[in-house]
Amino acid sequence: MGNVNSHLMPTYKRLPVSFVRGQGAWLWDDQGNKYLDALCGIAVTALGHSHPAVANALADQARTLTHTSNLYRIPQQEELGEKLCALSGMARAFLCNSGAEANEAAIKIARKYGHQRDVQIPGIIVTEGGFHGRTLATLTATGSQKVQAGFEPLPLGFSRVPFNDPAAVDNMAKKDHSIVAVLVEPVQGEAGINIPSPGYLSRLREICTNNNWLLMLDEIQTGMGRTGHWFAFQRDKIIPDVVTIAKALGNGVPIGACLAQGEAAEVLTAGSHGTTFGGNPLACRAALTVIEQIERNRLVSRAGELGYRILHELQQQLRDESRITSIRGLGLMIALDFDRPCAELVTICLQQGLLINVTAEKSVRLLPPFILSNDEADLLVERLVNAIRAYN
Repeated sequence: MGNVNSHLMPTYKRLPVSFVRGQGAWLWDDQGNKYLDALCGIAVTALGHSHPAVANALADQARTLTHTSNLYRIPQQEELGEKLCALSGMARAFLCNSGAEANEAAIKIARKYGHQRDVQIPGIIVTEGGFHGRTLATLTATGSQKVQAGFEPLPLGFSRVPFNDPAAVDNMAKKDHSIVAVLVEPVQGEAGINIPSPGYLSRLREICTNNNWLLMLDEIQTGMGRTGHWFAFQRDKIIPDVVTIAKALGNGVPIGACLAQGEAAEVLTAGSHGTTFGGNPLACRAALTVIEQIERNRLVSRAGELGYRILHELQQQLRDESRITSIRGLGLMIALDFDRPCAELVTICLQQGLLINVTAEKSVRLLPPFILSNDEADLLVERLVNAIRAYN
């Protein structure tokens, strides 16, 4: 790959590979080597790389109009907001540039909602192991001291409870009357694909309703079909007050959205929040094309089918692997837990021509694209199993 550019801030420990081309589920590096992408840029390129419909839409929009600003009406933004609300059951959308920004908008909605109810210091319940971004507010909401270290003083107003423990949330209601919202991932991603017990979100919905709190769901990683539903909360047949999405929404074009319904949809008004680039014609055209392609090719249900195929094969082929303590998944969010740190598997898989991720030190995370063929799904399993067996 050549020398690392020393002018970049060293915020990432980058792998020694540089990709120059992508097509579907595959990437090629600058040496001509080919890799099956089972990570999707961390759940982003759900339609695969260089998707022709997305590429054509971007080229056409770039030739027409890229940016004006939110001082003016943006037809593509209005169309996208309407589409996202129809898919999610929400009433209004705020378009931004990333998942962290979408979560910032949600946090601001919760705080302003609290102040409107005469709560002097509005509090938000978040969970251990949660990940919501790296801005000051979202890293405070994130349940990782490693992410927070060195950035103190952190903003006040967050209370943390264990994930998948509605009783802890209920207990918080009895002792802290400043709480106005709960912010949680339906499935924890960065913590290692932690899937809660059935009924968890339903119970949170009930607690929030009983206490006049907002239920705010971070669907940055789970949204846009990855779990086999457009949104993971639809599996539990509930309606939250606020939902945040990003990642797969633009298939690599930076875009995020904060969706809201009910009282939460009325909180932000002219001048109370904003963005320069958010919801520009280019990003919205990309997102509209992504939604169109997912719908046209029935990729939400396909994600569920592919996820089951990969999960079942991994469970069968690795059932005698004593180092693995758990193999689980929901749609195309799949994890394998080891009884020891297993970061070396990333490099071993790279050598096998497979891109994966290890998170929370001991969890192999798979986030493959929705457009995998059955043969590619089987090849993913084959290469991962071979890498695990080669791992000492």
